[in-house]
Amino acid sequence: MAAASCTLAKAAAFSSGLFSQTAAKLDSLAVSGGLRPASCPGNAFDSLRKSFGSSRVTAMAGTGKFFVGGNWKCNGTSDSIAKLVTDLNSEKLEDNVDVIVSPPFVYLPQVIGAVSKRIEVAGQNCWVSKGGAFTGEVSAEMLVDLGAQWVILGHSERRHILKESNEFIGQKQEYALSKGLKVIACVGELLEERESGHTFDVVFEQLKATADHVSSWDDVVVAYEPVWAIGTGKVASPQQAQEVHAAIRTWLQTNVSADVASKTRIIYGGSVTAANSAELAKQEDIDGFLVGGASLKGPDFAAICNSVTSKAATVKSA
Repeated sequence: MAAASCTLAKAAAFSSGLFSQTAAKLDSLAVSGGLRPASCPGNAFDSLRKSFGSSRVTAMAGTGKFFVGGNWKCNGTSDSIAKLVTDLNSEKLEDNVDVIVSPPFVYLPQVIGAVSKRIEVAGQNCWVSKGGAFTGEVSAEMLVDLGAQWVILGHSERRHILKESNEFIGQKQEYALSKGLKVIACVGELLEERESGHTFDVVFEQLKATADHVSSWDDVVVAYEPVWAIGTGKVASPQQAQEVHAAIRTWLQTNVSADVASKTRIIYGGSVTAANSAELAKQEDIDGFLVGGASLKGPDFAAICNSVTSKAATVKSA
């Protein structure tokens, strides 16, 4: 557990701005302020600081609009999907939020034909190249042909159940973008990876695979989804989520560009509900949500979309 407490301490130090300090001052402030226990080696801080750089990035600093996606996963029937779409169409959604829903493949035509034009539609996955003899797969071209605008790639269920590698996911993201789809690129750590102090290592490696294959980030939204919080009822605290989001944004600044770091929307997923979304939305580096179970309930999903008002109020008061 010492490694885990070191990781959380490092993240807390970053979030509080300590990484703008000199190396010596960083360690003394971290220990005296309780952000790094004495058992956490200083060289771990040095390593993290080098990977982050010294500057801080402000959330929503570019033109990024609040973003909420609903991942319906492998759920629904024709009747339940029709009711959900009807419920969504009847909800009043705030203007300053992009809203996306992602039904199972077989219901894409039904949803695309019935959902309000206010809401865009995503596929839950797509193949790594042009279609052909790939039984059970769906190509990016097929999604575009149906009228889908987005695709979710790199979700933990694809990584850990279907064993998709970082490299394979990066290739899929590259191909989807080349065919005109926008990409929700998912990253996140397992519980044992968090507890062993490897959250940043895992997330940065996943981001690197995307960066290696993506030439433009204009149509990429990054979704941080700690695997231990997906569908478990456990949600990262607002502070835990903020710490990783801030680290992701600074990784983008250091490894891609300041412009990309500023403009790329970084959304949170992991047991997001109508009850906790407003508090999460107040965090400066949380630019929206990727929602699982709660997206299957029209009023709850609308409430999560409208948590943008909490973000707006926080930004206004800052």
